[in-house]
Amino acid sequence: MPKHERSQSQDNVLKHPSTKRAKEIDGPDNPWDELLESIEKVDESATKPRNVLHWFRSKDLRAEDNRALHAASLKAKEGSGTLLTCFLFSPQDLEWHGTSTARTNFMLEGLRVLQEQLEGLNIPFIPLVAVERQDKSAKIMEVLKKHDISHLYANIELEVDELRRDLDLLSRLDDEKKDVKFVLHHDQTVVLPRTLKTGAGGPMKVFTPYHKAWLAEVSGDPSLIDTLPPPQANDKSVKTSSEFKSLFGQSLPDAPESRHYASDEERDRIQKLWPAGHAAGMKRLDDFLDNKVGAYATNRSTPAADNSSRLSAFFSSGMISVREALSAGRKTLNDGSADFSTSGCDAGLAAWVRELVFREFYRHMMTVTPHNGMNLPQNLKFDFVEWEDDEEGWRKWCEGKTGVPFVDAGMRQLNTEAYMHNRLRMNTASYLRTNLLIDYRRGERYFAEHLVDWDLCNNTQGWEPSYTVFNPVVQAEKCDPKGDFIRRYVPELRHVEGKAVFDPYHRLSTEEFEKLGYPKPHVDFQESKARCVQRYKQDMADAEP
Repeated sequence: MPKHERSQSQDNVLKHPSTKRAKEIDGPDNPWDELLESIEKVDESATKPRNVLHWFRSKDLRAEDNRALHAASLKAKEGSGTLLTCFLFSPQDLEWHGTSTARTNFMLEGLRVLQEQLEGLNIPFIPLVAVERQDKSAKIMEVLKKHDISHLYANIELEVDELRRDLDLLSRLDDEKKDVKFVLHHDQTVVLPRTLKTGAGGPMKVFTPYHKAWLAEVSGDPSLIDTLPPPQANDKSVKTSSEFKSLFGQSLPDAPESRHYASDEERDRIQKLWPAGHAAGMKRLDDFLDNKVGAYATNRSTPAADNSSRLSAFFSSGMISVREALSAGRKTLNDGSADFSTSGCDAGLAAWVRELVFREFYRHMMTVTPHNGMNLPQNLKFDFVEWEDDEEGWRKWCEGKTGVPFVDAGMRQLNTEAYMHNRLRMNTASYLRTNLLIDYRRGERYFAEHLVDWDLCNNTQGWEPSYTVFNPVVQAEKCDPKGDFIRRYVPELRHVEGKAVFDPYHRLSTEEFEKLGYPKPHVDFQESKARCVQRYKQDMADAEP
């Protein structure tokens, strides 16, 4: 028997299965393996094409370089039928995942742009709403039957719930509608998850060798980043046909009340920061490649420089594809070469591509250890840590009032922009789970509820607990050397001069500090770090997941 009881989540939304069940999901009950096996049994050529339906998911909201949509378009042209598209909106999924207001509205605005583009190609876009999560397969089945669909196409989503949803639909089709072929494509990553293996033949679980293998794979087969054109247009008669004309111009679903902006000012500000749609994403990509990427290797960890691409929201929603980004980088900066290693291309481009490979790695790992997406740490021993019940510390962290300027600046950027620079994400996460010793899952959930670029694979693995502890004062001195980022987001410190801005409580006199109106640190860094390391060692020593 394990020495310690498994820690209890502090909120109902953070419930999770046992570590024993996690091992089963990673092993014999892995839905990724089951789906791949089921896909292999689908013979799309066994049914003659009639009408063809493409099902957009929340991670592929684009007409360009969309593998499943492209295949659906080709299949429709094989026969005499029509290409239809749909999107299934599930308000309960938003609640389940904690999807932010910004992410929800960014998605809905992207759908509006996509609908307009598709209808310009005479392609109907059908918005569906599943009131209950369990209704999703039934909603799709209704469309398949109503519109005489022969083939349903979609891109694979890698998380456990989404894999099980597709398995459920495959099962229903097998029972009720054998003449409909459900064809799933892999679209989210350049390299198929679990393709890259160790010398022993197992899946790679460490980023550095994965990155090296990924670079070699793409350099050796540049076709991996080739892009596909938008779907071919339907005949214009579709818009006036009695069968399909009612499908054009349908109203898109509204965000549920829980996902409304607090004010028009907030809505307008966030939408200006994050304009939706493929064209907006490509414009931002071009600006990055033309004006920022050259300094990316030098400035990527300097938040005040704002040298990041700001493309994360477009990638997480699939409004642009990673292949499009890599193809543009290859063409614009690398003379057409697909060698993105430090020896094969500009240092800035190589550093940026490395960040894109992290995205690939996190998706790869989601299929290797799918329990990552179920409120469980990758290292299951961390589920036995006894976290602190520090509600005051939690509130201060959320509000950016911990008394640690670099951490507070990051949290205030998140709360005002629905975004946080990656260097700050690492520091704010470290401070919560180590110095405050608060359950990391609460922070992970808070990020989901506020980030416009929230993505389950990235977010969960970015929050993975470990013994690594970031010193936010040292980090600020290194990554924000002039204190510009801190002063921008923490106005109380705007007029603090020199290095005092990094740690005003310890570097100013008591009288000077009290005039600032800024809180003193909630915990002592060294003492809280020692407490954390001791707690981890104590609680994990004899833990038996």
